[in-house]
Amino acid sequence: MSQILREKMEYDVVIVGAGPAGLSAAIRLKQLDSTLSVVVLEKGSEVGAHILSGAVLDPSGLNALLPDWRNMGAPIKTAVKEDNFFILGAAGHIRIPSFPMPPLMNNHGNYIVSMANVCRWLAGVAEGLGVEIFPGMACSELVFDGDRVAGVVAGEFGRDPQTGEPGPNYEPGMELWGKYVFLSEGVRGSLAKQVIAKYDLTKGHCVQKYGLGMKEIWEIDPAKHREGSVTHTMGWPLGSNAGGGSFIYHIENNQVYIGLVVHLNYENPHLYPYMEFQRFKHHPMVAELLEGGKRVAYGARAISEGGYQSLPKLVAPGVALLGCSAGMVNVPRIKGNHNAMLSGIVAAEAAQEAIRAGRQGDELSTYEVRVRSGAIGRDLHKVRNVKPLWSHYGLLASMLGGGLDMWTNTFGFSLFGTLRHRKTDAAATGLAKDHKPIAYPKPDGKLSFDRLTNVAYSFTNHDEAQPSHLRLRDPSIPIAVNLPQYAEPAQRYCPAGVYEVVADAGRDPRFVINFQNCVHCKTCDIKDPSQNIVWATPQGGGGPNYPNM
Repeated sequence: MSQILREKMEYDVVIVGAGPAGLSAAIRLKQLDSTLSVVVLEKGSEVGAHILSGAVLDPSGLNALLPDWRNMGAPIKTAVKEDNFFILGAAGHIRIPSFPMPPLMNNHGNYIVSMANVCRWLAGVAEGLGVEIFPGMACSELVFDGDRVAGVVAGEFGRDPQTGEPGPNYEPGMELWGKYVFLSEGVRGSLAKQVIAKYDLTKGHCVQKYGLGMKEIWEIDPAKHREGSVTHTMGWPLGSNAGGGSFIYHIENNQVYIGLVVHLNYENPHLYPYMEFQRFKHHPMVAELLEGGKRVAYGARAISEGGYQSLPKLVAPGVALLGCSAGMVNVPRIKGNHNAMLSGIVAAEAAQEAIRAGRQGDELSTYEVRVRSGAIGRDLHKVRNVKPLWSHYGLLASMLGGGLDMWTNTFGFSLFGTLRHRKTDAAATGLAKDHKPIAYPKPDGKLSFDRLTNVAYSFTNHDEAQPSHLRLRDPSIPIAVNLPQYAEPAQRYCPAGVYEVVADAGRDPRFVINFQNCVHCKTCDIKDPSQNIVWATPQGGGGPNYPNM
């Protein structure tokens, strides 16, 4: 194929991803120097279309960025009024009192929000400061200048769906060059993954760990609605099969955010995370809340859970990893948006200082130092042992040992030092023959739903006239390796029904990829036991169109 010629545009800073990290970086750059040229590229059809989070927002990041946000029309209205913690059994529950919990677990002063709407609002603030924001512009490639990341390719359309070569309506997109490039793509970003591999940024750090979060929005009976109520549960239905827990947040307008997070280090390849979520809603406590209501939206995404030990090196020549591209979620608090915003602020300050000094394309080492020694590092360091305890020893050890460790860390020391993560979530997957299949009840269409019905409520759409963005390194592996050894878990771990093993009468089974269903959660890229699936960006604008997740 002949070399593709593209138009080139130059900026001071190029930001990939219009999430809380990228938008905070853009705003802070303009606050520091209004003459800086800043562009934000977003693969979703609009800002917020691909944003999914619980979410209870710790406003510390927003306070640092926009101290007057309360008077600026921010869509942040529902203050947390009560915290509830339960351990569930199949038919009952036990309340965990709040008083023994470390202070950092208290949600006083936090807000229940739609992060999709918060990001839409942040985008308006950024544009008002002169930031250029281009939605529907997926970034498909990195641009290098020698050893440094110099920019990205964005807006490429029209490759042939069969060959991947430019088709008759091919649009090459353009190269957007920056003195610095910020990657704020969210969890397991495709460009961040390339940067981490190319520059060996995980050297000396633990492997990243992940969870799969699935969420629905329900409109419920007003008599059952308690605006500002926050509930978290552990235990049933996951039990010993997997780590994880649920959330139930009462937002305004008689709506409830309900979801389940399943840690992806589970061993049993027969586990079906989506069906665990659907089963959870039939618990008597949850079913009573939802009965008479209706589901109005669904979505799913992976969550970075490795924490402090798993933060890779954050910078390479010309590029910095922000927010969930690096993995800044505080697991026991189930919060990462505040750290994402703080990372954007710190990265912007480091880049502005460098540009003012006449530098470009080098490593923003001050960003690295300030993240690890500042508010983000302190936040993650205090809770660093909760996830490893849970992974190695189970729920009870995590609650007791992790709780004690968080208390002692409040006073500056730890009983455990720093525990390490042992292996990737893919490598944690056991052989099918060593585990029992799990029988799941059929969805009833009232509280629980089949995957394809629910995917319709994510408003997902992809143009079928493009190559699949879900690529197999070796097309033979799903049937030759994963099916006999692991019962091909892609059929179950995907929360959108993308992957199927189809066995037609008289024919060998075949592996089918329905990429049109993909909600961009990245679970396949993470959990595939053979690490054979590569998630790449589809054409710009494809994917879910979340209304107010």
